[in-house]
Amino acid sequence: MACLDTSIYADSVIDYAAWASARLDAALVCLHVLDRETSGAVSADYSGNIGVDTQSALLEELAELDAQRSRLAMQQGRALLERATERAAKAGAREPESLQRHGTLVETATQLEQDVRLFVIGKRGESVDFGKGHLGANLERTVRAVHRPLLVASRRFRPVRSFAIAYDGSDTSRKCVAMVCQSPLLHGLDCHLIVAGSEDGPMRDRLERACRELEAAGYAPQVVVRPGNAEDVIAEQVELFDIDLLVMGAYGHSRIRHLIVGSTTTAVLQNCTIPVLLLR
Repeated sequence: MACLDTSIYADSVIDYAAWASARLDAALVCLHVLDRETSGAVSADYSGNIGVDTQSALLEELAELDAQRSRLAMQQGRALLERATERAAKAGAREPESLQRHGTLVETATQLEQDVRLFVIGKRGESVDFGKGHLGANLERTVRAVHRPLLVASRRFRPVRSFAIAYDGSDTSRKCVAMVCQSPLLHGLDCHLIVAGSEDGPMRDRLERACRELEAAGYAPQVVVRPGNAEDVIAEQVELFDIDLLVMGAYGHSRIRHLIVGSTTTAVLQNCTIPVLLLR
């Protein structure tokens, strides 16, 4: 499912979604959500400032203007979806369809996720296209809310020939390795395991086990272990090896995790210039 808006990330989201659709042999749905807008303008009390007749006429005019804006937004969304399905079909997507909903992206994604194998979303939305160092609010909320894998598209699409797994030996990163092995999405691509820290002690055994799993699935993983902060090490190695896609664990769901500022997931998403596949 490609989650689309009118931001400059739209084409990249479509292209990566089409790529994933072909790799997974899964039908593609292009989704556009019309956010509900709540405004107190129509219900405000102007009677102290203007006459009753003037007030009534003004409120009617505001209501009609609001309805017109809603119709235009719906038409714009339909045009976006029509263009998206055409682009996706040309890029090799399987059976691209369009879907327009009212509500919020988070609500819609959580309602539909049971039938979705992979969400694809832009790093930033239409309101923060050039907000370097900031993530779109929809992205953070969606990542925290959904349980399906989510591919965060970079600003421009480029062919995916290699990927790296950010590995720290945790349950989440071990599940990332297992999911990579089980899915056809990345089969046949160059594989790297990036570790920030040391491979001494338990980490060595976990790394060896991860390598064995990947090798059994047909990969030839290249392990890179470097000391330092995870986000810095990941960024350096992604650039050094010209990695096309990063795989890592997503946020936790607990309320405590919601309060963490500057977590590794957030830092990597903010600074990484390649798409990031977030897995539970």
